[in-house]
Parts: sequence; C-alpha cells; structure tokens
Amino acid sequence: MSSPTPTNTRSSRTSLIAIVAALVIGALVALAGSQNGASVGGIPLFAVAVAAAFVIQILAFIPAFLLRTERFFDLTGSATFFVISVVLVLLTPMPDARSWILAGMVMLWAARLGSFLAMRVHKAGSDGRFDEIKGSPLRFLQVWVIQGAWVSLTAAAAWIAISTDAAARPPLGWLSIVGVVVWALGMVVEIVADAQKSAFRKDPSNRDEFIRTGLWSRSRHPNYFGEIVIWVGVFITAAPVLTGWQWAAVLSPLFVILLLTRVSGIPLLEARAEKKWGDRADYVAYRDSTPVLVPRLTRPRVSETAR
Repeated sequence: MSSPTPTNTRSSRTSLIAIVAALVIGALVALAGSQNGASVGGIPLFAVAVAAAFVIQILAFIPAFLLRTERFFDLTGSATFFVISVVLVLLTPMPDARSWILAGMVMLWAARLGSFLAMRVHKAGSDGRFDEIKGSPLRFLQVWVIQGAWVSLTAAAAWIAISTDAAARPPLGWLSIVGVVVWALGMVVEIVADAQKSAFRKDPSNRDEFIRTGLWSRSRHPNYFGEIVIWVGVFITAAPVLTGWQWAAVLSPLFVILLLTRVSGIPLLEARAEKKWGDRADYVAYRDSTPVLVPRLTRPRVSETAR
C-alpha cells in the first residue's frame, strides 16, 4: 500500500481546516441568532435549525461517498432549506403572519431551485465539479459541510425571524411588505433568466454559442442578480424583528452577494467564457457593452461588425 504523497496530505489538511472553519462559523451564527429566540427543550430553535442543516449534509454524505455520486448533492441542499423551514415554523410557539410568509418564501425558492438543479444534473449525467474529489473522504466531506454552512448563512435572516419569541415580534408592517415585493421581483427575474437560458441551450443551432437575448442582453448574469434580490427581499421582510445580536442575519444577503460576485459564481463563469469566446469580436462587444450583474433598462447597441 503506497504512502500518502505530500500533495494528498496537504489537501487533506486543507479540507480538515475548511470543515472546522465551516462548523465554527455555523456555531457562531447559531449563538448570535438565538438571542430572543424561542426554545424547545431549553435549546434555542434557531440553534437547532443550524445544527440540523449540518447534520442533514453529513448524513447525506455517507451514501454519496459509498456510491461515489454527487447526483443528489444540490437536491439535498435545497431539501434542507425546505424541510427545516417547515419544521421551524411548526415548532415555533404562536408563529405570526411574518413567520409563515418567510417560511413560504424560503420553501418556494428551495422547491424551484432544487427541481431546476436536479433536472440539470440528471440531463448532464454528472457534475464535473466533483470528479476529482469523490474518491477522497475528507475532500468530499468538505463540500457537504460547507453546504451546511451555506444553507445556515443564507437562510439565517428568515430562520432567526421565524424562531424569535412571540413577545419580541412587532406586527407585520409596511417594511415587511416591501420585502415580499422585492423577493417576488427577484424570483421572477431568476425564473425568467433560467428559462431563457434553458431554451437557448435546447436549440442545437446554439451549440458552443453564448446567450445574449432576453434578460441576458441586459446583464451577463441576470439569474445571479435575481438570486441576490431574493435574499435581500427576505432580509427586508425579517428586519423589523431583529434586535441585538440577531442582526447577524444581515450575513444572509451579504454572504449571497459575496459568494456570487467574488467566489464561486461570476468569477468562475466569466473566466470560462473568456477562455471559450474571448477571441471572438462579437463576445468582446457583448462583454464590453453589457453589465456583469445589474441589468440595464435598455438593450445596448452592438455594431454590425461585431455581430
């Protein structure tokens, strides 16, 4: 049996550090968000929700690793949002209208995204992001634990507000209504953008081409813009409930923005697009005339020579 190489040892150490960091972040968010929160068996409900988010991922990791598959990774993440939101609002004593609305917002988003991602992986047959890590227990576990942190941070605003003690909740006011409208706008943008891209990819004539029609003519990543608006809307809806350390809930939209604009979203896709189409005049014209995220109201004019 061969001994571990320095590269494998370093990779395992990095994965272990990432796992511990994700767990610590989850614990800190659970501690902060549990202030003024309802409890079950003496344990704050929000802390239970965060712990459950991690436990679900770790339990799902076991069969995924044994079967060397990532096919239900995205579905597990979406299901975690959905299931915990349902259980949380049912366990919270005397949930108010805002609690039910927030639970519904998260559940609708999770159901839509989960089905979309599951169908995408089913059609593709596999997810290339996992090809190099499925055989390494620590590296594969790392992505599942990080998914637990992603779920906890992203849903923090909704879950904190839902689990807040009834006596500390103000009545549903105009700010929460604004939040629902913002959330609905984000959902519409994301759904339309994803549908337009799916239709574009189904057309054989668009093979190896980039989309530049519909919302994609006004933003290079309108689906990510919609995603960010969704979680800003959730935070605005939850904001009137927050006090003290519960304002850690602001990490929800900030985390989504950071993740999509600086980490795993736009930077990766922009680099991939540049590698694939960066030497084409029409792509360069599209890239230079179209905002990367926030859609412009009017479609940019592209010169005939660049088409």
